[in-house]
Amino acid sequence: MRVFLITADRFTPLDDLPEALPPSGFIWVGSGRREFELRNAELQAALLRWTGGQLVDLHVSDLLNNQLPSHFDDTSWYDLMVFRRLAAGAGSEGLFVDDEHGTLASARQALEAIDTSPVGFAIFDRVLVTVHPADCAVREFFAQRLQTMASGQEQRGASRLPTSPADLMLRMCNHMVDGYLDLRRLLTRHFGTLQHELLDPRGRFNDWRVLLDARNTLHLLDDLCEDQRAAMQEWIDAMDEWPTEGDPARRRERELLRVRSRDVLEHVERVLTHVRRLEQSAEAAVQMHFSALGHRTNDIMRTLTVLTAVFLPLNLITGFFGMNFDGLPLIHSSTGIWIAAGMMVVVFVVLVGYFWRKRYLGRLPR
Repeated sequence: MRVFLITADRFTPLDDLPEALPPSGFIWVGSGRREFELRNAELQAALLRWTGGQLVDLHVSDLLNNQLPSHFDDTSWYDLMVFRRLAAGAGSEGLFVDDEHGTLASARQALEAIDTSPVGFAIFDRVLVTVHPADCAVREFFAQRLQTMASGQEQRGASRLPTSPADLMLRMCNHMVDGYLDLRRLLTRHFGTLQHELLDPRGRFNDWRVLLDARNTLHLLDDLCEDQRAAMQEWIDAMDEWPTEGDPARRRERELLRVRSRDVLEHVERVLTHVRRLEQSAEAAVQMHFSALGHRTNDIMRTLTVLTAVFLPLNLITGFFGMNFDGLPLIHSSTGIWIAAGMMVVVFVVLVGYFWRKRYLGRLPR
């Protein structure tokens, strides 16, 4: 568990939970899910000292639940946001690097590497409690990022520090949504691999389990993005119900929160659009695969039909002269065999030329 004090121009890591809130700024308590469970009583006591309220038991269970979908809830003391991240799991960065098209084995690994663990936020007026998965890099990223801002290493860095717990929560959500860009490239390469395997004219695609896993993954991401969008929309609706009275600074801060919230919502919708585009691409690849199979079957049947049509007259000629009658023409002539063979060659050449011009055996040069 890490504790930070964030003011207008300072970002200060604290050794432990302070006894009271500072005169200005707000407290950010970032914890892993296991640490949050072990130190829950201590954190609840600190929240009671700081804000006069505690996390309700149901919300504590939600923050500890690793399978909870994205959602939003509010109380008179705080707001609760659970936001599932979209990230490439450990070991997935090297997939599709060594091979231009990738392999079905690496495609299966890419599907298994997608991580959608939830991150929980409890937003008080001057306290932000975040609960992260054990391997989540969001907390460390923002701790380093805000420290860099406060130290003046970035231009106008101090003025860009979060002004409230809600502001920091929205920045984290936006960062998690933007992290989908890496995953998007991974999925795009993965579906490129599937399409290459499906449409390869010299190959036979038999691993339908990979394709089924890919479609199931896209459906999972679709549902996940829908939950993210619904949670963020509920947050925006809750902000609209906040009282409008107050000083101009607070009204301006609230408008900035609305702008940032709509920006996060727009990013979620862009992710959702890309996921649905990949779904359509997968469906189109399957349809093209079966269309190509049907076209190949038609070509084979057309070739066999043409060959049958070519050799049928030749079989008729050989069958005619193979009858056991003495009165057949040419059978007692020394040149009969050559005349019959010549007839067969002429019939063969005429039929092949006819079918060639009809483009049943190939394409003539233009």
